[in-house]
Amino acid sequence: MSGRYRIPGAGAELDRRHFIAALTVASIGAVGLSRCSSTAPTQVAGAAAEAPAPAAAPPARLLPPPPPSARIPLQPGVLSNLPGTGDLLALTVDDGVSSDVVRAYTQLAKDTGLRLTYFVNGVYRSWTEHAELLRPLVDAGQIQLANHTWTHPDLTKLPLTEVAEQFRRNHDFLWKTYGIDARPYFRPPYGAHNPHVDKVAADLGYTVDTLWSGTLEDHVWIPPGEILKMAERYLQPQAIVIGHLNHDPVTEVYGQLLDIIRARSLRTVTLNDVFRIP
Repeated sequence: MSGRYRIPGAGAELDRRHFIAALTVASIGAVGLSRCSSTAPTQVAGAAAEAPAPAAAPPARLLPPPPPSARIPLQPGVLSNLPGTGDLLALTVDDGVSSDVVRAYTQLAKDTGLRLTYFVNGVYRSWTEHAELLRPLVDAGQIQLANHTWTHPDLTKLPLTEVAEQFRRNHDFLWKTYGIDARPYFRPPYGAHNPHVDKVAADLGYTVDTLWSGTLEDHVWIPPGEILKMAERYLQPQAIVIGHLNHDPVTEVYGQLLDIIRARSLRTVTLNDVFRIP
């Protein structure tokens, strides 16, 4: 109600009794509305105020890496597992055929604190398409980039000059795109190497031939359930586990992979988290 009454007829005065009656009716109406408002929650028999749904708890954070003071000297040669006993897991992920999987793995790391080492084939467009997403994590040391050759050939079947070019071209790509020197870690495609390949790599500063002790077997397309079986088997303390950035099924089981890591109280680490480079 506005408080203004229209008076019928120009200059006419509202009858005092009518005014008082109207004021009384208005006052009673206001009191009635006030009472309805104050008692509304109890008007429906048996109804209870609906409690807000509890907020979802944030996912448990992964354990942090060891402090830099715990790093051990790195020796040249073949590396297939992390030395000693402990709670460390090096999850290493190769190639980059699928731009979507590179993005998904990187976003997972960003969201959860997962630490990864990517063995990069620079020929794939995924590494330029997602450079802006990757760079902050690379700069922070949460994701490490290492050399997996430029086009993923079997190095044992190439002339040694071409072996050298595979390393050089990929090295230059990583330097120009991410500003990092990927040495000394390299992973020969298919794990195929010999003394000649190792000598060429070492001459270029790639002295640590990084293989693996466990695998997710997703270098080819396999169902998500098969990936989980391999994870259950191989995500173990001091393991270097190989996965791939090539096929979508792994993106469907990220939650379960993290559950295994948490249940086993493992610390995910990059290679640089573990070793002190001379």
